[in-house]
Amino acid sequence: MSTTIIDRIKKEIAALDVTATPKEVGVVTAVSDGIIEISGLTSARMMEMVVFGVGEGATLETALKQTTVLYGLVLNLEEDVVKVVVLGESAGIREGMTVFRTNTLLSVPVGDGIVGRVVNALGEMIDGKGAITTDKNMPIERVAYGVMDRSSVNEPIHTGIKAIDSMIPIGRGQRELIIGDRGTGKTTIAIDTIINQKYEPAAKRPICIYVAIGQKRSKTANIMAQLEKAGAMEYTTIIATSASEASPLLFLAPFTGMAIGEYFMQQGKDVLIILDDLSKHAVAYRQMSLLLRRPPGREAYPGDIFYLHSRLLERSAKLSAELGGGSITALPIIETQEGDVSAYIPTNVISITDGQIFLETDLFNKGIRPALNVGISVSRVGSSAQTKAMKAVAGKIRLELAQFRELEAFMQFASDLDADTKARIDSGRKYVEMLKQTQNNPMPFYKQVVSIYGANTGLFDGADPKNVRAIEDAYQAFIERDRKATLDAVESTRALSDELKADLDKSIVDFKEANSNLYTA
Repeated sequence: MSTTIIDRIKKEIAALDVTATPKEVGVVTAVSDGIIEISGLTSARMMEMVVFGVGEGATLETALKQTTVLYGLVLNLEEDVVKVVVLGESAGIREGMTVFRTNTLLSVPVGDGIVGRVVNALGEMIDGKGAITTDKNMPIERVAYGVMDRSSVNEPIHTGIKAIDSMIPIGRGQRELIIGDRGTGKTTIAIDTIINQKYEPAAKRPICIYVAIGQKRSKTANIMAQLEKAGAMEYTTIIATSASEASPLLFLAPFTGMAIGEYFMQQGKDVLIILDDLSKHAVAYRQMSLLLRRPPGREAYPGDIFYLHSRLLERSAKLSAELGGGSITALPIIETQEGDVSAYIPTNVISITDGQIFLETDLFNKGIRPALNVGISVSRVGSSAQTKAMKAVAGKIRLELAQFRELEAFMQFASDLDADTKARIDSGRKYVEMLKQTQNNPMPFYKQVVSIYGANTGLFDGADPKNVRAIEDAYQAFIERDRKATLDAVESTRALSDELKADLDKSIVDFKEANSNLYTA
């Protein structure tokens, strides 16, 4: 481990009496698969860090002076022994080794210097950009804020994805699950949301935290490169753990991310945290728990897996004005198998969160990106997390798409359709095309409002569905070039007055006259 943690532990125990007593010192009695059984530490606490001493006559001070300090984390308190997991490589630990309490619960260093950096599950920098200046240490576990300390979720956090911001709005302080099979674009939605925050005013821009739990290092490196290219890394922190690391570090990663987020939330700032993904987190916890001899339950997961994720996600909140009004918005990700949302871990996390964005493999394979299943996806905060402008234009979309899905299924069995049904199907196809977006291309909310308003009021009337995206791109370029004042007014007021609606109506008419070639088959 780095000298950062060593120095931190030294500072925290400097004022303590380190004279060894039977309750403060233990002996390793069993070692197996990274789980260490220790007798003698009868005063140890849950989530406390312990240090392994090497050599005869070892003391806490000499243990902390080792070149490589071995730490453990207390996770089982039993009648005669405690069981700890090793935070790192356990190959050097042997029976009979001395173990010392540190009287310190596991914490991570936090500060403004951590923004823009890549750190591991213990808060140590791993990006090679030099030491991180930190202000304080935050415990990785703490009791979530109570109801009286919170305020209602009433501000949007824009994802830049039209289908989500219009139909499944996410508010600051909300927990919205992103769920779907492997390779359906879950991480893409999360990364696009981070990139889209660059369109927010600097004063309202959230600090973004991306937690990679057991991901390939190449994937994490690619995500960092995407964020740097988009200029989003300057307000983002990445907490990276790879599949090759020990399960305790994978277990700690999301708690580390939440602790860093709480530091900024307590300063009155907004935070967006991506947990990618809690399926791998659950597997890591299962590995640890079974080695700790905790009884397995459904699907071999320990019974407290629900409590693990609930105490993690409950720390997302929108604080009251008296506490500074900061917030943590959590976007946990869950990977399903064959679209089975009724499996144990998916149902657990669905019941904890305030809604879910469900991505469907069939839609993804049809080229509908994002592959959003509008029927299953929901936001339990709803329109209270939307701007007035978005609320004014978004109401029609969900109804149109729901009707289209029904008629699309029906038309497979009916060859002769009446004119009204054909018109509804044609309108639905145009909405589907309009809601498609390419990867790493989020759209600021005011441009979304303009596109959706146009779709609702005839911008695509008379056009072939395959031309919809070309028309939308051309219309966005037209209104930014020739109607910039209208676009700026939507952005600044975040509402659609009658005057703005009239301006948009006229811009649609003018655009269609000037671009009639886009409406020919």
